[in-house]
Amino acid sequence: MQIYFAPLHGVTDLTFREVHSSLFPGVDKYFIPFISPTKGFHLTGKEYRELAPDQHVPHPVPQVLTNDPEAFLLAADYLSDLGYTEVNLNLGCPSGTVTAKHKGAGLLTSPDMLALFLDEIFSRSPIPISIKTRLGWASPQEFHTLLPIFEQHPILELTVHARTRSQFYNGRPFYSFLKEAVSTSRLPIVYNGDMLSTASGLRISGDSFPFHGFMLGRGLVTNPALARVLRGGPQLQAEELRSFHDSLFAAYDSRYSRSVVLGKMREISKYFVCCFDHAEKAYRILRKAASYPVYQDGISRLFDCALKDDPFFQQDYLQPVLDIPFDGQPSV
Repeated sequence: MQIYFAPLHGVTDLTFREVHSSLFPGVDKYFIPFISPTKGFHLTGKEYRELAPDQHVPHPVPQVLTNDPEAFLLAADYLSDLGYTEVNLNLGCPSGTVTAKHKGAGLLTSPDMLALFLDEIFSRSPIPISIKTRLGWASPQEFHTLLPIFEQHPILELTVHARTRSQFYNGRPFYSFLKEAVSTSRLPIVYNGDMLSTASGLRISGDSFPFHGFMLGRGLVTNPALARVLRGGPQLQAEELRSFHDSLFAAYDSRYSRSVVLGKMREISKYFVCCFDHAEKAYRILRKAASYPVYQDGISRLFDCALKDDPFFQQDYLQPVLDIPFDGQPSV
């Protein structure tokens, strides 16, 4: 079973990936949040740092977001020169500003355009290409049209977020539909979608056929030990979560201004609070913390709370959401 860390913009940057991989084993690949190249290919300083070949992360995989084959190939050439052996094409981003340009999940609305794009990049790319996609734009049935297009190409791995673009990250994923749709596919299929806790992760990974692996995102940020646990390792402990937090804070503090550090840690703390029971007061402090003392007060209050037996990601800690039993028949 392969386990991958999904790219989450604003969260899983190089600092996060390096600290996480140094403390928590079990992740086979770390996907780097996408770059969006143009024909006049040029990386910003931030993008270059994220793609630096000397990063201390096991098997980092860069992701590219574009619908222009020439721009994709320029990026692939550059990444190949850096020493990367895989590039991931993003066909799953649901953002309106992205899809309006027929990028990300927007490209799924035009199967003919998608087919031509894939023909170009697979015939000329200097390195193997993997793809991250969704089932379609509005209906999972669209995947019956998309999968044959994908199968015409030597895709290294096809990661499928088992939702449509219209769902964004809401509603339940179409797990059973996807499982049936790819049961005879020749492609290595990686499942992605709502492995948000140990319970849901084990339900899905324990019923793994026909999946080659699993990509974890919000669940793995919430519980940084989730990949280890799914491999049969020990559950998350409060002491190691605190060590992870403190190491992450120190690493950011050594690289950025205090305002940037606070912005990054406020975002990440939205996931950390999901690990604790009765952490409402700490959550309120952390989400508004504008100084180090206030932030550290919130963190101290958070780690005084009891660690949950099975941390579960929820969008807003003040609006509890139950981990819905995964019955393989999601609704929209």
